Amino acid sequence: MESLSNEYYKPILKWAGGKRQLLPALIKNIPEKFNTYYEPFIGGAALLISLYSLNKINESVISDTNKDLYNLYKTIKENPQQLIDELNNLEFKNNKDDYYKARELFNSINDPIERSALLIYLNRHGYNGLYRVNSSNKFNVPFGKYNNPGMPSSGNIMALSELFQSCTIMNSDFELTVNNARKDDFVYFDPPYMPLSKTSYFTGYTHSGFDEKDQERLAKSFQKLSDKGVYVMESNSSTDFIKELYKDFNLLEVDARRNINSVGTKRNSIKELIITNYGVA
Repeated sequence: MESLSNEYYKPILKWAGGKRQLLPALIKNIPEKFNTYYEPFIGGAALLISLYSLNKINESVISDTNKDLYNLYKTIKENPQQLIDELNNLEFKNNKDDYYKARELFNSINDPIERSALLIYLNRHGYNGLYRVNSSNKFNVPFGKYNNPGMPSSGNIMALSELFQSCTIMNSDFELTVNNARKDDFVYFDPPYMPLSKTSYFTGYTHSGFDEKDQERLAKSFQKLSDKGVYVMESNSSTDFIKELYKDFNLLEVDARRNINSVGTKRNSIKELIITNYGVA
């Protein structure tokens, strides 16, 4: 795929748990060559976009169980100009009253293009790039109080639309997403992380959450893919539970910074794992 200007190749959303800070370590440790790229927990798509901009990917399969994220990327792929027009027509400004009016509207509509535009607005103006829903499956992230949050440019949206033309975009569980992966394909798993403590569990990303049983199911999928000759990489928290699940694979510990904590002084550097079934740098 012929690259557009890298100025436009950047994630459309801020995303809690996003991989921008880990990109150098992740890119350093991807396989030298691979066929189709799979990313079942696409999130903010930072690694996907970086790999495309480096001409490492020709074809990809991406997915997320978050329906709004799926809808946004599908809209960018299929109706980028309509999304740009909708964003230009938004009348919500950077203040608390407008934010909560936009949030209320978002929770009451089903039109995919309007929801996509509102998701971008809420993401850019809401607290810390979070996506969180309550027990009624309603988006409930508070106002973020940013001085100049900004919105994505039309060039950014059109570039991502071009990128997504070679992507299959799914809204499915990770096991289904990677079901067709074959020898010499490359799968990158970036699941909701195993919490570092019982009080740090963040499960509001989707209505169903992601618990220990899901982590165990993911580890089994990692093994199955390995047995098929698929290159597999995963990022996760550096906990004893995760280390035990992946004790038969390569574990690379890296420094990272978590930004979800509401107390700025507690956003300390922590250890995360890059797990692979092949040799790493």
